[in-house]
This record gives sequence, structure tokens and C-alpha cells, in this order.
Amino acid sequence: MNFVVLYNTIMTKINKFAWENLPQPILALAPMAGVTDSPFRQVCLEAGADVVYSEMISVTGLFHHSPKTERLFKFTSREHPLIIQVFGAVPEHFAYAAKYITEQVRPDGIDINFGCPVRDVIKTGAGSYLMKNLALAQEVLAAVRENTTLPVSVKTRTQVGEVTVLDFLDAVKNVPLQALMVHGRSFSQKFSGAINIELIKEAAKKFKGIVLANGNMNTPEQIQAVLSQTGCQGAGLARGVLGKPYLFTQTREFLSTGHYTKPRFSEVVQTIMKQAQLMQAEKGVHGIIEMRKHLGWYVHDFPGARNLRNQLYRCSTYKEIAEILLENSTRFG
Repeated sequence: MNFVVLYNTIMTKINKFAWENLPQPILALAPMAGVTDSPFRQVCLEAGADVVYSEMISVTGLFHHSPKTERLFKFTSREHPLIIQVFGAVPEHFAYAAKYITEQVRPDGIDINFGCPVRDVIKTGAGSYLMKNLALAQEVLAAVRENTTLPVSVKTRTQVGEVTVLDFLDAVKNVPLQALMVHGRSFSQKFSGAINIELIKEAAKKFKGIVLANGNMNTPEQIQAVLSQTGCQGAGLARGVLGKPYLFTQTREFLSTGHYTKPRFSEVVQTIMKQAQLMQAEKGVHGIIEMRKHLGWYVHDFPGARNLRNQLYRCSTYKEIAEILLENSTRFG
């Protein structure tokens, strides 16, 4: 037995993560470019997420040893279960990435993006464009499966052109996949409009592993409705948790009791300060600049939000953020 085979065998035994062992319904932090970095993942896990995804990471960037790409793989020992999501269009690059992630990064799983509708992604043949290229999609999945012992999952749209998620599942039915996240909108819808409940429901029936519904779920009531209507084993929460990582806790409470608690401003402040502290520690001043968008999301629903946002958007240190928020804590309660 060569070293690689031996190593992979050992890692298989060490790796205890299995999608089917997660509590159901599974509440996952869905991948979002520029959002689901290490600090936000940590905050969401503390808020009750069952599993978190990384930002979408380019296999081509990794193949060409891009330092910027390699930095996206950074995570802490507190971030488990963690699924690394990758995108691209070249099987060779996926094979390299799968081996690198398995041996060097060691997360809990690998996810392949077949759903991103962003122009810069699809023009390279990746994301949603790859979903409708069924022959290439099969090659990509084979390249990943042959080079990892980690659980492999995929994220798709309900439809891209003439290809539906059901067509996609038929094409890849011989590839061992552990989980599927279905964004309920078609490629043409991008990020707006109603989700296709029926196609998600049919995908949940067809796929043999765990299926997570995704898209247009911003409240516990909406999450419960989608889970009930589709029969999915969980939900991948994305825009609904922007500024509201406590949506995980609220949803779990609502599913158990039929009601949920809205956090006080002081409790939101604690979460903001936790994330800002992590952002500054990991990325310095640039981390606080990145944090500004989160600050706007966090205070969006509070009275006088515009004035508060304007103050926060000028911050460049954790200390400045803390001072402004603490000044307002008395007013908001």
C-alpha cells in the first residue's frame, strides 16, 4: 500500500463527519462569496448552525498557487463541521484541489458549486454554466471523487436553460454524493423571485442522500413552510442570516415551540463585537473595512438605523465600533 492510499485510509477512519448523523432538520450556513469567511462562520456556529460552508473558492486559482486563493482555506479548530465549496470548469484543476483539500486543509467535506449565476463565474464555464454541461459535470465529479476520501456534496439551481436539477441528478446518479443543496430559483431568476417548491420537492424524492432547500428563507416561518412543503432534511440559509445569525436559534426555537424570541439590541451588540474582534484579529484594518457591510445588516431594523450606519461605516478599528455601539445600547435597550 503506497503512502497516499495509506494516508487516505487513516483519514477516513479519523474523519467522523457524516451528513446523515447531523440533527434534522439540518440548519446550514450556505456559502456566500465575500461573506462566509472564518469570523462569520464562527459566529453562526455559536448561534446554532449545524454545519457551515466556506466562501466559494476557485480550483483554478488553487491549481496556479494563488496566495489569495490559498488564504480562503484558513479556518480554526472551532469551525466544525465545515464544508469547503469550490468552483471551476477544468477536471484536472478539481482533481488537484480535491487532493490538496483532503491532505492539507482537512475540512469535513467538499462541495462543488453548480449554481452560481454571476457573470464572471459563468463566463469561465463554471457555476450554473457547468450544471447544464452534463458531460463535463460528470468528469468534474469523477475527478473529485477519485481524489478525496471526504464526503462530497453539490449545490445546484432548480434549472439552467433546459436542464433541470432532475436532469442533473439523472446524469450524475452513479457518482457517490452525500448531500445536495438546491437553490430554489432558476438561473434566469438570479437572486430574486419565488422559489420552485415543486422542483425542490421532486429533487428531494429522487436524491438518495441529504437534501437542503435554499433560497428565499428569511424568517423561521418561511423556513418551516419550505421544509414542510418540500420534504427536505434541512435548509441552507444565506441572505436571511445577513445581520441575523440568530436566525438559526430562532428557527430551532420556532420548530420546537411555535414561537421565537427577538434579540435585544444589547444582545445584537455582543454578536457584532464578537465578529468585529475576530475580523480585526484575522485581517487587521482590512477586516474592519470588510466588517462595515455586516454592520449595516446588523442594525438595519433598529430605529435611527441610517444615522447609526453612517457612524459605523466610518470605523476602522474594533475599538471605534465598540464605542459607538455601547453609546447606543442605552437608547435601544
